[in-house]
Amino acid sequence: MTASEEASLRALESLMTEFFHDCTTNERKREIEELLNNFAQQIGAWRFCLYFLSSTRNDYVMMYSLTVFENLINKMWLGVPSQDKMEIRSCLPKLLLAHHKTLPYFIRNKLCKVIVDIGRQDWPMFYHDFFTNILQLIQSPVTTPLGLIMLKTTSEELACPREDLSVARKEELRKLLLDQVQTVLGLLTGILETVWDKHSVTAATPPPSPTSGESGDLLSNLLQSPSSAKLLNQPIPILDVESEYICSLALECLAHLFSWIPLSASITPSLLTTIFHFARFGCDIRARKMASVNGSSQNCVLGQERGRLGVLAMSCINELMSKNCVPMEFEEYLLRMFQQTFYLLQKITKDNNAHTVKSRLEELDESYIEKFTDFLRLFVSVHLRRIESYSQFPVVEFLTLLFKYTFHQPTHEGYFSCLDIWTLFLDYLTSKIKSRLGDKEAVLNRYEDALVLLLTEVLNRIQFRYNQAQLEELDDETLDDDQTEWQRYLRQSLEVVAKVMELLPTHAFSTLFPVLQDNLEVYLGLQQFIVTSGSGHRLNITAENDCRRLHCSLRDLSSLLQAVGRLAEYFIGDVFAARFSDALTVVERLVKVTLYGSQIKLYNIETAVPSVLKPDLIDVHAQSLAALQAYSHWLAQYYSEVHRQNTQQFVSLVSTTMDAITPLISTKVQDKLLLSACHLLVSLATTVRPVFLISIPAVQKVFNRITDASAQRLVDKAQVLVCRALSNILLLPWPNLPENEQQWPMRSINHASLISALSRDYRNLKPSAVAPHRKVPLDDTKVIIHQTLSVLEDIVENISGESTKSRQICYQSLQESVQVSLALFPAFIHQSDVTDEMLSFFLTLFRGLRVQMGVPFTEQIIQTFLNMFTREQLAESILHEGSTGCRVVEKFLKILQVVVQEPGQVFKPFLPSIISLCMEQVYPIIAERPSPDVKAELFELLFRMLHHNWRYFFKSTVLASVQRGIAEEQMENEPQFSAIMQAFGQSFLQPDIHLFKQNLFYLETLNTKQKLYHKKIFRTTMLFQFVNVLLQVLVHKSHDLLQEEIGIAIYNMASVDFDGFFAAFLPEFLTSCDGVDANQKNVLGRNFKMDRDLPSFTQNVHRLVNDLRYYRLCNDSLPPGTVKL
Repeated sequence: MTASEEASLRALESLMTEFFHDCTTNERKREIEELLNNFAQQIGAWRFCLYFLSSTRNDYVMMYSLTVFENLINKMWLGVPSQDKMEIRSCLPKLLLAHHKTLPYFIRNKLCKVIVDIGRQDWPMFYHDFFTNILQLIQSPVTTPLGLIMLKTTSEELACPREDLSVARKEELRKLLLDQVQTVLGLLTGILETVWDKHSVTAATPPPSPTSGESGDLLSNLLQSPSSAKLLNQPIPILDVESEYICSLALECLAHLFSWIPLSASITPSLLTTIFHFARFGCDIRARKMASVNGSSQNCVLGQERGRLGVLAMSCINELMSKNCVPMEFEEYLLRMFQQTFYLLQKITKDNNAHTVKSRLEELDESYIEKFTDFLRLFVSVHLRRIESYSQFPVVEFLTLLFKYTFHQPTHEGYFSCLDIWTLFLDYLTSKIKSRLGDKEAVLNRYEDALVLLLTEVLNRIQFRYNQAQLEELDDETLDDDQTEWQRYLRQSLEVVAKVMELLPTHAFSTLFPVLQDNLEVYLGLQQFIVTSGSGHRLNITAENDCRRLHCSLRDLSSLLQAVGRLAEYFIGDVFAARFSDALTVVERLVKVTLYGSQIKLYNIETAVPSVLKPDLIDVHAQSLAALQAYSHWLAQYYSEVHRQNTQQFVSLVSTTMDAITPLISTKVQDKLLLSACHLLVSLATTVRPVFLISIPAVQKVFNRITDASAQRLVDKAQVLVCRALSNILLLPWPNLPENEQQWPMRSINHASLISALSRDYRNLKPSAVAPHRKVPLDDTKVIIHQTLSVLEDIVENISGESTKSRQICYQSLQESVQVSLALFPAFIHQSDVTDEMLSFFLTLFRGLRVQMGVPFTEQIIQTFLNMFTREQLAESILHEGSTGCRVVEKFLKILQVVVQEPGQVFKPFLPSIISLCMEQVYPIIAERPSPDVKAELFELLFRMLHHNWRYFFKSTVLASVQRGIAEEQMENEPQFSAIMQAFGQSFLQPDIHLFKQNLFYLETLNTKQKLYHKKIFRTTMLFQFVNVLLQVLVHKSHDLLQEEIGIAIYNMASVDFDGFFAAFLPEFLTSCDGVDANQKNVLGRNFKMDRDLPSFTQNVHRLVNDLRYYRLCNDSLPPGTVKL
């Protein structure tokens, strides 16, 4: 035997070396792989592998041999003879004990996992000393590290087993492990304490150190018992490498155990204190300094390792912190934990002067800071409400420490994470005040100073004046999640400012406004430096230092304008009158600034550093317009309060704003500024809606510019916005005025001429525009269609929620364009980009103006579409035109969704042709395609059709319900109903998880609203087919993310006929299951209890599915020809 084993080993070594060699081809690698797989499948392969493991030094061979064992244990164990199992159980641990010191760590860890896998199958019945062996390893000093690795692997593999095990076995393992928890925690505590004490002795007389005087007032507040403060003040021991390693393994074990064991008395105070001792390693800079002073690289590594102990200890603490459910008896431990952590926080942020806090944080391990921030976040989000009520817990002092910690963070990411914690804290205060209004003053008085400090510091942090070095590092070019790093920094900072504003409005305003004023003075003072030069105007500031200061001031002004805009919501509603004068001050300043920018045309001025100062000037101008736009709701409220009395001030604010906007609506102005002006114009027209807006000369100027055919067209987005604003000025009802003063006839004529001018070229297009002998090139025609429809569609979309009168006028103006669109549609059916835009326009019309379009014309549109979308046309769009073609069909189906939802009888005659289009034309094309295109829209259409036209399929008669006591409705159009249900059933067999989720939701909704599952046709012919499909999906694990939803759906279906489910369906389902024998089927059936409540029933379903998979796995592992009794 040995000769053949020896030969096999040599052959395997050379195969492995060849497999991992650079020159081996993929073809040859596949051959080798097949050879190795075949070898592993042989019944006695493990004996060879045992020999290989003890006789080779080749890592690849060892790894392969362990994989063979792993496969044997997890997939084939049931079929291994018990004699062989005993041999494997005794040989592998011996091998581990003999070689653990010399094996590479990854081989050793893999061997540990294989032994734990055996324990997972056989402990305690056949492998009774599995766990006692681990405990003995831990207790014997020589093998402690090995025992700890085994313990951690056991916790990972047995507490939350990944491989398939039966539910009963999973529960048994967890119970067995829980029985051991107290012993294990005791051992781990002992190991950590012993190491600490042993090394503390040598450090008993430390050199005088900065730690000795660290029990300040704050500390005695945080820690009631002076003894614990004294304990924590002991100098940190210097550990040797071996102890270091053992402690890190012990802490890793604890972190994993804490992730699944419940909080209970077995987590003792002495264990917690010990963990905190080790958490101090992370914030002990002295240890690292000593390591670097002693020079050798060995010592530097030691310094890093010690930092790692701190990180591991913090991981343990955070695992405990993240548990929301805290038993009463554990609360005191928690309080003790917080006190000890805040001792550490104080240590980290102790400053002799401001500089040292930041430099101290910079010297700490980055992961340690991350873990510490995680701790603080968990403290505020999970436990603050619990702890705040303890009188002995000083929350305000905690905030002081958090403040220092936040504003001395060495990285931007660290600072962002801390701002998140403040946001959580501010949310907590806001909700606390909202829920207990009586205490508002008390709460605010307690925290006012902290909040004002926070606000001031956050504002300083966004200003170049105070924080230039850090802000210059932020990237303002690259977009990530639609914002640059600088925008994210500013946005997160302003959210904090806004939340403080909500709690302390007057403080926040009086802090922010003077800072804004200072920067505005600089900006408004630029006028004196403008000189006229040959080519235009030039800014006469040239000294490098002045340019730099101006750049900083403009960047700050831009940020502060955004801050002022963000606060607009806190001046309206109930507080409008109380805060009126502050808001008026702000709005007047903003109006003045925008007008100033537009009058002296700062955006076109020449500067000494054009690449820097020009974008700065444009940005300030754009931000001042955007800030003013944020106050449009305030202006609207002001308008409604003053509209009959002193309107002079209001009229002047609006007209001056228009004077600032109009010069910017031009193709010569940069897009950023142009779009800001357009958005402000839209807000004036839509939100404020002053009756006099149309008579302001500046507004008439914009009307003339937009309707003038010879004027140059603005960029698309701006053109659409300006047209929306002009249309809204004419269409939206004026606030505060009765119907008879709305001047509708006059406004209607004006709107018609506006739309007529905007659609002039479009209405002249003829269906022959596509023909080969056309007068205008096709591309020019497409441009006209795109430009006109984007404007018209936007106008309709913005009016769709408004009063009937506004919608009527809008449709009258559009009528001709709509008819032209319908006439053009057939001509462009093969140009999917044009059809896409036209259908978008029609979809918006159907959603917003279908009542105004009237029934005959709507019918004509639907009929035209139904005639155009033949099966061939649908196939061409879906199969050959890529995403645009699919979008066209999706928009057509969306239009039909609007049609089938229309109440009343008007569109009912279309139902047969819509169903036929769906089921006979669209569905066959997409059913078998793996791509999700069009499917979601088609099924939504089918769902809406059933939901809103239930009576088309089920006619319920009053008489029937009286006679039978229950309404057993007559069924109509049964073939179509069955076809639709079958399509839903088919969709559950496809891999697309989004479609699956959507369609399951639709069926459940139809059951809630229309009792779908109770209908006779569903109950008798479909119910258990659906249950069967859903169970199969669970068994195949193809849509695991939806386990819960599927379980609930199965319950809702089964509950229609529980008797049928238990007596007929379940036995049939089990009979039809392949891969399990009769005895296993009986066990599965017996384990499915007859529970009829939702939680128990779904638990039974998941148990059935889990155990069925487990049995199949076991049976696959039996050697061929095994006879089972």
